[in-house]
Amino acid sequence: MRKVDPEARGHKASKETRQLQLIEATIDSLAKRGYAETTTALVAVGAGLSRGIVNFHFESKEKLLVATLQYMADEYAAHWRAAYEKGGGDPARQLASMVTADFDRSICSKRKLAAWCAFWGEAKSRPTYQALCGKRDQAYHDIIIEICQALKADGRYDFNARATAMGLSAMLEGLRLRLLLGAEGLNRETACQAAFEHLASIFPRHFSRSDLDARDSA
Repeated sequence: MRKVDPEARGHKASKETRQLQLIEATIDSLAKRGYAETTTALVAVGAGLSRGIVNFHFESKEKLLVATLQYMADEYAAHWRAAYEKGGGDPARQLASMVTADFDRSICSKRKLAAWCAFWGEAKSRPTYQALCGKRDQAYHDIIIEICQALKADGRYDFNARATAMGLSAMLEGLRLRLLLGAEGLNRETACQAAFEHLASIFPRHFSRSDLDARDSA
């Protein structure tokens, strides 16, 4: 959990600080207890605040959960967009940077993965959640399609760019789910390595075995 300045728990803490405390406590509760068992009372205890403070800032459990999902979606979007920009104008570097970023500790912790799963489990019956998650997923997927199209043209590969982009997204989501479940002793580093193995099989002119060996020895 993100550390909060002890003074932020005092009377003069700003509105933004209070809300962040409550959102972080909500993420903790979702990760530990799941969606159904998360209550405003437990969130207040986790944040070291009164239940009245929760109601003052968010009015209801549902509004607190929507704010938490929005916070996580914004955080993830800012993270992958920064990684994309880091790749400059080179599609291979852009993709490599985005894949690496997907397994960064700040985003890919069991705590946050568990919170995401809690929201995904509710999204089918909650249009607000669908809208928030769908907007995030579509923006990410559009960039992956764009990168796949550029790599296809540059490497003269024979594949459908849209289908390949969908497969890449599904592969990354599957690896993160396996990380959450602790499958096969997987950790962030080996999950990232597996992702790059997949890239090398799809884009052999842009990602090679020697590149993977260099990453392993770095």
